[in-house]
Parts: sequence; C-alpha cells; structure tokens
Amino acid sequence: MRFDMRYITFALAKGRLAKKTLAYLEQIGITCEEMKDPDTRKLIFTNEELKLRFFLAKAGDVPTYVEYGAADIGVVGKDTILEEDRDNIYEVLDLGFGKCRMCVCGPESAREILSKNEIIRVASKYPNIAKNYFQSKKNQTVEIIKLNGSVELAPIVDLSDVIVDIVETGTTLRENGLTVLEEVCPLSCRMVVNKVSLKMEQQRILTIVNDLKKLIYEQ
Repeated sequence: MRFDMRYITFALAKGRLAKKTLAYLEQIGITCEEMKDPDTRKLIFTNEELKLRFFLAKAGDVPTYVEYGAADIGVVGKDTILEEDRDNIYEVLDLGFGKCRMCVCGPESAREILSKNEIIRVASKYPNIAKNYFQSKKNQTVEIIKLNGSVELAPIVDLSDVIVDIVETGTTLRENGLTVLEEVCPLSCRMVVNKVSLKMEQQRILTIVNDLKKLIYEQ
C-alpha cells in the first residue's frame, strides 16, 4: 500500500539512532506519542495534526525505503549510506551524533603489507566500502571477504590480512592485539531524503531540515 502523499513519512533506523532522532524532533515541535509506548505492536506511527508518519526499520533497509519512495525521509548511519550507495536519495543533514570512524585495522605487522602494492585479503561487514577505499583511493588490488559478525577474528585466525570495520573506542581491537592502521572516513548519523519527495514537498521537508540544523548548531 502506498502512503497518502499528504503525509511525510520517516524511516528511522532501529535502536539508539531512532531514540536520539525522536528526541531531536521533539525539540523542534515534532512529536509522536504512539512511539513512546514500550508495549506497542504497531508498525506505523502517526501524528495526524502534523500529517507525519514514522516507522522503524533495520538500518540496512532505510536507504531502500527512501529510494523507492516508501519513506520521504530516512535517518541512518553514514556507514549504511556508503555501503548501500543508492542513487535516488539526497543526504541533506549530518545530525552530529553516533560519531565513530570506518578504519582499516589489523596487527601492527600488517602495516608493511598496506604500504606495498601487493594483493591484500580484507574481511569486512562492509564489502563495498572496503573495495571502494582500496581500489579507488589507494589503487590497490584486494580480495574482499564478507563477514556478518566478529570481524576482528579474521586476522587472528589468518582468514584475512586486515579488516575494514567501525571503530568507536578501539577497546575490542586492543584486547585482541589489533590496531587502527588507516582511517577510511568519519561516520555519524545522517538524514537522507527521496529526490522526488524533495521536489513535491520541498517547503515542508526543508523546514524540518533547517529547524534541525538550527538546533544542532545551537548545541
């Protein structure tokens, strides 16, 4: 079922990012009381007064909902945006929270391999980001191995030379004898908008974006 276009629909990545986003929206006068009920089983939440709809989705699916127009606005980490690489969305705002880094990590001994023009084996949950970094930015040939969890294990058991993964504090790396070797890019929570939605509902969407911008800069 397509949403009535009188509503502006938000797709929020489940978890911490959604909670923080809703707190920000509340500060600019956008609330959704239905979402505060911890026992609710609803999938779609509505603010009838402001003609807004909200739903929670897995982070990796948020760009898909926005690209195909099922959501007008999405809020998700920059890592997901880069990995999904969707054409029909605009990134309009860095919300400034959820800050971390995408890094190349491994044992200290792997630093030498990175400086040579040899084929490197790289394990990552983010194969597209890893491939793009090594091939486009470093012009280095790599073999990418996609993993879904415990990526730090890969260089320890000789599955890969290095990994490409999100680093927040680096504690897990240090505890396993690994270190940050190179930084790929900084990450944080971003707001994305469907291109068609931005044309059709430009005033309403830009009002939300600009109000959030003002809030962020004042903090």
